[in-house]
Amino acid sequence: MTTTSTLPDSWPLWLGGAVLFVAVIVGVAFLISFALRRYLRGEVKPNDELATLKPSGDNPTAFMAASMQAVIQRLREQEKELEGLHRLQKERAQQTERLSEAVTRHMPAGLLLVNAAGLITSANPAAEIALGLRALAYRRYTEALGPDSALARLLTACLGQAQTFRRKEIEYTTPDGELRQLGVTISPILHGPQKVSGALCLLSDLTELTALQKQIHLKEHLAALGELSAGIAHEFKNALATISGYAQMIRSEAAGGELAEHADHILEQTRALAHVVTEFLKFARPLELADEQVNIRPLLERVVAEVQDALPQVEVSYEGEFADVSGDEGLLRQALLNLARNAAEAVSEQPFGGRVVLRGAVERGGAGGGQRISIADNGPGIPPEDLPKIFLPFYTTKANGTGLGLAVVQKIVLQHGGTVEARNRPEGGAEFILWLPVSREVAQAVESAVGGI
Repeated sequence: MTTTSTLPDSWPLWLGGAVLFVAVIVGVAFLISFALRRYLRGEVKPNDELATLKPSGDNPTAFMAASMQAVIQRLREQEKELEGLHRLQKERAQQTERLSEAVTRHMPAGLLLVNAAGLITSANPAAEIALGLRALAYRRYTEALGPDSALARLLTACLGQAQTFRRKEIEYTTPDGELRQLGVTISPILHGPQKVSGALCLLSDLTELTALQKQIHLKEHLAALGELSAGIAHEFKNALATISGYAQMIRSEAAGGELAEHADHILEQTRALAHVVTEFLKFARPLELADEQVNIRPLLERVVAEVQDALPQVEVSYEGEFADVSGDEGLLRQALLNLARNAAEAVSEQPFGGRVVLRGAVERGGAGGGQRISIADNGPGIPPEDLPKIFLPFYTTKANGTGLGLAVVQKIVLQHGGTVEARNRPEGGAEFILWLPVSREVAQAVESAVGGI
């Protein structure tokens, strides 16, 4: 019997089996790719019979297509789960960002964020109020704060040398010329061991607190000064009266000549000393305030008229809004007259004409509001080195001054529960700003006992 073979006689049997196995694999791969192309083109739907076929050796193409469809369906479900997780994570991040922004916006302390390039990337409203600036974001801190300001110097040191400053108190001048006391904490934002990527600055406006501390210290100083010096001043007056009496006797007995001239000099000096002691006693002894309603407008009219009569070459005027305040009319008149007269004397020699303006403004709100009165002149201003000392007793820049006028003014204002400050105006000249409460609950007196403060 003759057998016919499709393989060459020279091929071994194992090589023929291998060729047949490769042919089967290629056929199965072709069927799988054909089924996938149909599915991807949409020719096989989830509802088709192909999707519900069970594994079977009679239909391998349908089985592979159904398996791939199940895998793809599972991948789509996982993709939806991932999308849901991503959306939830995004919502949480947005909620955290909104919470952080709300906390930053409503926090009482000012917050500045400065990047390594010197740009302010974030500033909350409290920082803008403390600095007296608006729209700080994306401005250079040296341009916004001024390159020579104390705050700008601290930020420069922080960004350049990674220095940290804790609870520093600095002076800052707003664009309107208002001097403020700021509490500052500055910390570098580090990216790596020593690489500074920015600076975090916290600000607190301590101006009112500093002014209150100064008032407390001043009242303590006044109390101690009155207690220690009242007796000494009386002894001085008694001694001066004795010296003056003997000098008058010598002058009357000398009846001219050099001895009488010396007696006149003694009398002149004793009168000057007696005036200083009298003024000091006015300053040192406690004041008793009359509790009455004082109409500020007619009071200023009398002050302006009196100063104008004394110095007719100076133009003195008043303007603005005025209210009634609770206090002692005589003492308030003394304080306002002293300030207005000092301003007029400071500009009396100006070649272009001296001018003094008393301006009033009523501040409403708070505990009943207050009356603000500024006395501004167009004179040479106050030397910067004298500004911190002008309210100190016996400090004067006048040749014949006692140095007690402004100290008495400050005492009167403090006793009325108000404040008084001095500054130089940007346009030239000096300005004294007096603030009085419209109503006082209790008439406060600067007692001579420290324990009463």
